[in-house]
Amino acid sequence: MTYWIVNSIIVFALCVLCAGVLIPEILLIAYRRNLFDEVDERKIHKGSIPRLGGIAFEPVILLSIALVFGGNILFGYSGFVIPFASDAILMIAALCSIQMLYLVGMADDLIGIKYRAKFVVQIICAVLLLAGGCWFNTFAGAAGIGELSPWIGYPFTAVVIVFLINAINLIDGIDGLASGLSSIASAIYGISFLYLGRYDLAILSFATLGVLVPFFYFNVFGDVNKHSKIFMGDTGSLTIGLILSILGIKLYTTPMCDVIDFKPAVLAFSPLIIPCFDVLRVYTLRIRQHRSPFLPDKSHIHHKFLAAGMKPRTAMVTIISISAMFCLVNLGLSNFLDINLIIALDIIFWLIFNGWLNKRIARNNPEGA
Repeated sequence: MTYWIVNSIIVFALCVLCAGVLIPEILLIAYRRNLFDEVDERKIHKGSIPRLGGIAFEPVILLSIALVFGGNILFGYSGFVIPFASDAILMIAALCSIQMLYLVGMADDLIGIKYRAKFVVQIICAVLLLAGGCWFNTFAGAAGIGELSPWIGYPFTAVVIVFLINAINLIDGIDGLASGLSSIASAIYGISFLYLGRYDLAILSFATLGVLVPFFYFNVFGDVNKHSKIFMGDTGSLTIGLILSILGIKLYTTPMCDVIDFKPAVLAFSPLIIPCFDVLRVYTLRIRQHRSPFLPDKSHIHHKFLAAGMKPRTAMVTIISISAMFCLVNLGLSNFLDINLIIALDIIFWLIFNGWLNKRIARNNPEGA
């Protein structure tokens, strides 16, 4: 495993370095060409800020993995090739779907695309991944269900992939939130896959973490007046959402064995609880109010924190901390509780927490802004 830990560190470092160099160049181009995120009533940022940070994600991830891949071959370490070769169909499907969604996201950030068109492309990406073997062939005991037939697993997986892509996209509402939550997920997935011996997926996880770290810095600590602040845009959120859906599904469907002391399925969904639960809550609320679930509003969890009187950075740190808590608590519970009980406890906590947050909002703004 030491060999793969070293390679994971190298991939991570290369992604941090390359993204750290590329993002300032994207900022320079954006300011020269006046490519900014338009301010509207839903957005809380002030001033002209580019939303093209996600353009750095996909090329940096592929470049870094390719460099490490080539370096290992050059120095005679052919073992690096074996995991990727054994998962060749999945890797090809992942590459094609990531590239397709990356281009759609870039087009949306530059000229705008209707959500129906993005939805169709997301479905196509899901079909590609299904063809590559990325699907739920088991529920891992959730809802008392074990193995799944393709007739159920395929459509369910397609829905989950599209759902997760949009969950990451919709949680991207305040500085550092989407990148922070995605960083936690990428780190947990990377460590889990190293432990499970799925080294190709571990490399992809740490490469994803590597591009998110420098972006998080520019997004959270960048200064508008110094032209150093940037958003990831749909290019970034759609790309990261797709990658996390691939990693999450593959981890969830990894069977337990005697050499591991945790349930992979629990660690698969734990980092994504907040964006997933939030989207379910928001969609349900919009449908109950007879509104389209796809039209934007200010009802997401980060908007609720702001309405409760928190500053954006405080809200971001709080939400990310809650996500980390979900992961740690679920990991501990997975040793002696059934997955259904863990999910039930997560739902109960989420409902109680939202109830408390609603009461705080009511106290902070009696008129219900």
